[in-house]
Amino acid sequence: MKIDHWLHQYPKLNILGQFKSFAEDFQVTEILGYEPIGEGEHIYLWVRKTGLNTAYLAEQIAKFTRLPLRAVTYAGRKDKHAQTEQWFSVHLPGKGEFDWSQFNEPGAEVLKSIRHNKKLRTGVLKGNKFNITLRQLSSTSGIDERLQQIKQSGVPNYYGSQRFGNTLHDPRGGNLVLADKMINGETIRNRNKRSMAISALRSWLFNEMLHSRLLNGCHNKPLSGDVMQLAGSNSFFCAQQIDNCIIQRIQQRDIYLSAPLWGKGHLASESDALQFEHDLAQQHLIIAHTLENLGLNQERRAINLFPNDLEWSWSNDTLNLIFSLPAGTFATSVLRELLDVQDNNLAKA
Repeated sequence: MKIDHWLHQYPKLNILGQFKSFAEDFQVTEILGYEPIGEGEHIYLWVRKTGLNTAYLAEQIAKFTRLPLRAVTYAGRKDKHAQTEQWFSVHLPGKGEFDWSQFNEPGAEVLKSIRHNKKLRTGVLKGNKFNITLRQLSSTSGIDERLQQIKQSGVPNYYGSQRFGNTLHDPRGGNLVLADKMINGETIRNRNKRSMAISALRSWLFNEMLHSRLLNGCHNKPLSGDVMQLAGSNSFFCAQQIDNCIIQRIQQRDIYLSAPLWGKGHLASESDALQFEHDLAQQHLIIAHTLENLGLNQERRAINLFPNDLEWSWSNDTLNLIFSLPAGTFATSVLRELLDVQDNNLAKA
């Protein structure tokens, strides 16, 4: 399973640059979508972390509070090689509190604590805001025009290389190596590694679907029977006929074309879209059957991604980008249309 062949939406610009020269060059701020109410059984922590893994930090919070790890939750994992601000929650019924100024984990700082009446659950985020610095660009030619194109027409909503655990030693990504072992019948006993392998496998097949639509010129052109996802929602419907109303709603970003996140059950698509998705799945039958046998259900994901409030500025050969994305999408999917960001340090288009 390769991950370096998926098509771009725009021609490459052939520009070299440095990405993630410093952790501060990749800043991520969670957008929770609701405000903690100030009372309840759960303590919400607004934490700034630099160069730390989210799961590791949750473990350190559990140790500090002397609570079981299951009492500490977060809405989403954030990149280790970055400066991020995100929420954690600690389940502590009653009136007990902690002196968070005594939490002395290097690279982490509790900026705020507030109580709430509900547990912080994975996936509840509305989105993330990014502040990204790209340094030492070998050329600035074409970048402004490309960013205008992205602002207008978006980018393919690929899962980023982080999902596959991409490493310098194995271009497939470490999580796909685990997925290969799982397909071949090897038992992965570590629950976290097994979960990452399953997620990587499903994401890879989605990216193949999206790549195939780009290859066939229908990544932004609906097919009869395409499944449309409602903006800001997981709800979707099948458009049996593509009329002017559907075209207009796509142009207004009220609905988005989608592709399957593979699992058991029937595809929601019909007609030409159903044939397209079925034929692609037949090309990867072992992977499709593996995902079905794991008990996953058919779901959908938008195939186009539009950065919100995209702004940029220059300082000589340094480019600063600010934009927001919905939860579950990848900033690297935006950057790959400017630069090749597979290597954490060297970027080349």
